[in-house]
Amino acid sequence: MDHISLYSSMLRSRFFEKELERLAERGLIYGTYHLSIGQEGVSSGLAAALEENDWIVPTHRCHGYNVARGSDLFRMFSEVLGSRFGLCRGLGGSMHMTDISTRNLGSSAVVGSGIGLAGGLAFALKRLKEDAIAVAIFGDGASSRGIFYEVMNAASIWHLPLLFLLENNHYGMSASADRMIASDGIYRRSEGFLIPSMKVDGNDVLAVEEAVSAARRHILDSNTPFLIEAETYRMCGHSRSDKLVYRTREEEKEWKEKDPVALFRNFLVLSGLADESSLEQAEAEAEKEVAEASARAAAVMEDRLSVSEMEKLVYAPSIPAGSGKGKLHAGTYRDAIREALSEILASDSRAFLLGEDIGKYGGCFGVTAGLIDKYPDKIIETPVSEEGFTSMAAGSAMLGLHPIVELMYGDFSTLASDAIINHAAKARFMSGGQLSCPVIYRTPIGGMTGHGPQHTQSLETMFLGISGLKVVAPSDPYSAKALLKSAARDGNPVLFFEHKALYSLSGDIGDEHSYLPLGKAIVHGSGKELLVVGYSRPFSVALSSLSDLRDRITFIDLATIYPLDRETLLNEFNRVGKALIVEDTPLSGSVGESVLAVFASSQCYKPGSAVVLSSLPMPLPCPRKLEEEVLISERRIRDAALSLLSL
Repeated sequence: MDHISLYSSMLRSRFFEKELERLAERGLIYGTYHLSIGQEGVSSGLAAALEENDWIVPTHRCHGYNVARGSDLFRMFSEVLGSRFGLCRGLGGSMHMTDISTRNLGSSAVVGSGIGLAGGLAFALKRLKEDAIAVAIFGDGASSRGIFYEVMNAASIWHLPLLFLLENNHYGMSASADRMIASDGIYRRSEGFLIPSMKVDGNDVLAVEEAVSAARRHILDSNTPFLIEAETYRMCGHSRSDKLVYRTREEEKEWKEKDPVALFRNFLVLSGLADESSLEQAEAEAEKEVAEASARAAAVMEDRLSVSEMEKLVYAPSIPAGSGKGKLHAGTYRDAIREALSEILASDSRAFLLGEDIGKYGGCFGVTAGLIDKYPDKIIETPVSEEGFTSMAAGSAMLGLHPIVELMYGDFSTLASDAIINHAAKARFMSGGQLSCPVIYRTPIGGMTGHGPQHTQSLETMFLGISGLKVVAPSDPYSAKALLKSAARDGNPVLFFEHKALYSLSGDIGDEHSYLPLGKAIVHGSGKELLVVGYSRPFSVALSSLSDLRDRITFIDLATIYPLDRETLLNEFNRVGKALIVEDTPLSGSVGESVLAVFASSQCYKPGSAVVLSSLPMPLPCPRKLEEEVLISERRIRDAALSLLSL
């Protein structure tokens, strides 16, 4: 990039954000935005140093990076104004400007969490053997987040092509870095992870360009990540409503004298690299380009997506899995999942397993035992850093890999909730269909093992209603393998919950041709007196404890608990008219309540015709006898079924 082009990049960013303020004054912008006026030296300097195939993950203060990387200004304005012509079809807004045409994954509104996604991009770039880097862009406030350190550690030990770019503008929101960060140089924190670093004047665009160019060469030549702290200042408020009551006018005046746009202009004139006439022409052209783009976007801002169009962007299309049964053989639930994983790894060049202790140890419950011997390059053991590696898995999936993540215990999904809920589930919708996130998160749930309150929770209910996710919880060996193989072909993020008490359950397992479709309940039998509905361990227990009543009962294994197979549930309830729903979780906010709501919508529903049998509303205690009192049992299921059959 020549000097005039670099200056024009900074100008377009400045003019774009000034125009946003004018649009807001006219009442045309709904919601907020975060301006980067005063920080153009960092975004333009970075873009000038990167190659076309490098990827970036900006912060929510992202406009300057989009402009500098070459996003279309009309589409940027349209995104803020919410029309279908926006970069993300008007669905992401100011904070989420994904533009894969410029290798911009889009920013995260959750401070710091984009670092994990950038780590995933770097992981994918290395695995795909691309001669490129990923850039994690974050602010001084984000440097206090744990994911920053989790990803630095992983990037270092895995030698990822990742540049950490810290925009230190001295304020997180209103809190100054001096009060919130215990450091005289944030960049030095990388030393503990053996990552080289440097500090640069972020208001000197050429210094930023030089630093990033050097860092990029170092990353690719030495196979080592790098961290740059760019010191700058936002000359505006944190967001649209910010009145700047937390800093002095004297401070603002001091930094205004370091305005990166003015500094670079003066440099160009004084150094003889450009004359006043060429600079004035560049300024006029940039201002005109921005004004015309804004006017075009405002003229069509009412042309928004319809609800039906939005609905099509929640889930990515999946490859139809069918429901072929194939040849059967005997084995356990654990064997079935291991077989599915092995077949996925053997047939999919982009698939890999990621998790703690999944190599020689074979995973906490032995599910991955032996796989590292068959697929040594596809079993990736991680540090103890759930938020980090689950976020990196999401980022790598967005770049086309097919990660299967093992979380050691379902309880730890609380640590991974940001990656799952805010990124994997929303990537396709938030990007307007530009991205998909075909990642599987596997994890064991439930009690009957004596592991106590923090290792026996069934937290699948935490993810019900999260649009974009599919949540699966199989109840037997056959469905465990068939559903996991289908999940690997689905193209969407799938949470796959395996009950610990089922791992040793024996039964039929299908061969490599066996699949079951996600989102479709499995119906056993055709009894006309009662429906028994459930999933995972409780369904297995119900099927066993009521085996002598199978001629009177139809059993429905939900298999996929979100989204529910409402059609099958309604059809069967309309046919039978009575139902018992069994689950291992407390009732409030549960799958059972969702199923009950489906039944209540039926004209056949009468008070008391459908009953939910849930665990008691308390954590699971350690002693076996007490644990059994909290969870539903064969006796409780049988008593409830007989009571309904007698009505």
